[in-house]
Amino acid sequence: MGQYLTKILSPNPPIPKTSIPSPCSACSWTLERQDNCCYESHVKLFYGVSDRGVWSLGSHLILKERQNTPPNFEASNIRLLEKATSIPIPTIIEDWVEENQRYFTLMRRVRGEPLSRLWTNMSANQRESIAKQTADYLMQLRKLQSPKMHCVEGQPLYSAFLFPNSYGLPHGPFSSDDELWAEMEMALKKLEVPENARLLLRKRMPPATPYTFTHGDLTYVNIMVEDGRLTGILDWESSGYFPVWWEFTSAGIGLGQEDKEWKDLLQRFMPDYTTAREFWLDFYSLSKYPNLDKRGVALLGNGDSNSHVQK
Repeated sequence: MGQYLTKILSPNPPIPKTSIPSPCSACSWTLERQDNCCYESHVKLFYGVSDRGVWSLGSHLILKERQNTPPNFEASNIRLLEKATSIPIPTIIEDWVEENQRYFTLMRRVRGEPLSRLWTNMSANQRESIAKQTADYLMQLRKLQSPKMHCVEGQPLYSAFLFPNSYGLPHGPFSSDDELWAEMEMALKKLEVPENARLLLRKRMPPATPYTFTHGDLTYVNIMVEDGRLTGILDWESSGYFPVWWEFTSAGIGLGQEDKEWKDLLQRFMPDYTTAREFWLDFYSLSKYPNLDKRGVALLGNGDSNSHVQK
């Protein structure tokens, strides 16, 4: 009888609550909170890498968040370009640094879609048109020059391709070819690349003057297109005054087959610095020493940096 009453009064032991999952680290939302309302957010985190995040705020605004460490010059560079060019770029609404040293940039979204989403379905004529439009706008950067190689407001340069094996590290400012080469050569010296090869490369390095404002990352992800027209060039955070030949040279660095197709086409309409690109290809090959590719092996094997093996 007692057991019967117990079952009536307490038919089943309480079911333990499932553990509540941790809130989303990006938005602090939980499944439990979502179940308790019918709110559907139009604030979306659509890109994240390292300690950075990029949010879309509705359909017209973008919010970027990152640590307040260089290279973080995008807002300053865009303001410079707004005054000096007609290049289609995002509009900066505000940028600020909070007490925890998180850096925020609020900007208007550029119309259109990234070229990377459209490339596969574009005709040859459509691709060529976008390449010509991009190259025409880039020509406006050629008039932006400086007596030194540096980023905006005299800050150092940042480039893991011009200065190999030093991602995220500052370089310069530089005032001469000798200063630039001394910094570039450091990567080769650390790897104990033979001195003769380094000397031959130095002789072939083209003059860096005039030091010219350079985007430096013209991947097709950063090219916005709408109705066959270029509507924006994105991602100016590491741009600055580089060697005059660096825009053409860096445009030859393809990140995947389609991006390489885009950049090969773009280079056809840019000022030609093929000699500088050949110099840099040899330099970059030797920066992998002793794990050399065919190009690097040929350079050292022949004892002559003028012997090129095409990549």
